[in-house]
Amino acid sequence: MIQHCSSNGIEIAYAELGQGDDTFFLLHGVTANHQVWTPVARALGQRARVIAVDQRGHGNSAKPGAGYSAEDFAGDIRGLVEALGGEGKNVLVGHSLGSRNSIAAASLYPGLVDGVVAIDFTPFIETEVFDSLEARVGAGARTFESVGAIEAYLHERYANMPHDAIMRRAEYGYRETEKGFEPLASPAAMLQTVQGLRADLAGYYGAVAVPTVVVRGAESTLVTQVAFDQSRALRPELQYETVADADHYVPEEQPGAVSQIALDLLDQIS
Repeated sequence: MIQHCSSNGIEIAYAELGQGDDTFFLLHGVTANHQVWTPVARALGQRARVIAVDQRGHGNSAKPGAGYSAEDFAGDIRGLVEALGGEGKNVLVGHSLGSRNSIAAASLYPGLVDGVVAIDFTPFIETEVFDSLEARVGAGARTFESVGAIEAYLHERYANMPHDAIMRRAEYGYRETEKGFEPLASPAAMLQTVQGLRADLAGYYGAVAVPTVVVRGAESTLVTQVAFDQSRALRPELQYETVADADHYVPEEQPGAVSQIALDLLDQIS
């Protein structure tokens, strides 16, 4: 069931499952929503509370006309953790945009959380990678005539993604209008968000003071091996994991591996 929390001046939608003193906050990537975490959330919910978030501009959360910087998203996370965090450990698990935002929040607000799992977004991502990402996101801002057309488009766009993950994106990522089916994510917000991803992350990355696991899909074209190695050189004391048989969309392609990494981190800090 979708719930809402006022955070940083806007309404943020989220879904909650599991129970316990420890809490995982799951933060999706660009154009996605909390539903992409479903297999991971179910696994983590066997051990702890899980708050799966629709970030600003996405899903059922507010879509302001402006305010899509790392600092804006980090402020949202701060409000969510302060309002919904448990008495035990609070851990951010972010993918792509959610990874960037988790790193920024942990850096800007020391003591807010106890750990971070940062999946497939690091400093030093090349300009041409961002150019390609911006083009792909822009191409997705379109109207589809049917759910079948959405599924066909998503299968082509996410060639390595399991069918069940594609179906979740098709079912929960669009809304029916008089014109057809349109993305729930605001196109204007997505453009601002992707452009904001280009901002240098090295400062925030260098300042994170909580246990952090940095994860890369072995076949990722967003975080190249060069960018991953440069990030490791900047913060060699952090934990680094490469997930086999995954490209950028690690949580959907290898949810078991992501769940285990998050649970292992919780064990380490408990």
